[in-house]
Amino acid sequence: MGRLAWPLRPLPDGRGEVWRWRLRALAELPSARAALRSRLGGVGLPDDRDDECSEQLVLAFDELASNALRHGESPVVATIVAGSGGWLLDVSDRAPGSMPAPVVDRDPAQGGMGLQLVARLSVAHGWYVDDDCKHVWACLPTSPESAYALA
Repeated sequence: MGRLAWPLRPLPDGRGEVWRWRLRALAELPSARAALRSRLGGVGLPDDRDDECSEQLVLAFDELASNALRHGESPVVATIVAGSGGWLLDVSDRAPGSMPAPVVDRDPAQGGMGLQLVARLSVAHGWYVDDDCKHVWACLPTSPESAYALA
């Protein structure tokens, strides 16, 4: 996958309940994942690891947030819009000059495949710059059936 695998694209219109985390260090990610799982339980979705779509959201959240913390500048703000047909995940950082760059021709055992993974889990993805922040986003389904409605 080349650079076009993560397209420069504006954020889609997302309406729904908004959840937000401000992160300054990788050490904060475990508690943010736990809070996300708790919120999923609060909206009636299983907060365990048996729900495939919920776990895909948690995984995408972790991958995009950890990328921003490793390669961007703090603070990192991770936002999820819980819409009727899916999840809109937006992660911003203060490094607008550093575009998301999926690795090319790397052995997956070496890691660094987070953007490709999120692209495969999502029905749409992209990035844009606004107010000196880079935003990397992905739309994920809330159920296997809703993946078709989002596409």
